[in-house]
Amino acid sequence: MEEMMQILKGVRPDVDFENEKLLIDNKVLDSFDIITIVSEFNENFDIEIDVEDLEPYNFNTIEAMWELITKLQEEG
Repeated sequence: MEEMMQILKGVRPDVDFENEKLLIDNKVLDSFDIITIVSEFNENFDIEIDVEDLEPYNFNTIEAMWELITKLQEEG
């Protein structure tokens, strides 16, 4: 999870990812942020986040993002 946090902080150093629980719902992250995050996750974690995974739920919290990464690594 530490690597994921470094990626997120690199994309948006102004966001308190640990405490923000509605990153998408509160429009903290925009579509460009999500594209950048997905690209970084795919490259750094050797996964492939597909279009069907691009649901707000999967990116609203760091826990949801980590769950998605873990699930995709297990499937891979």
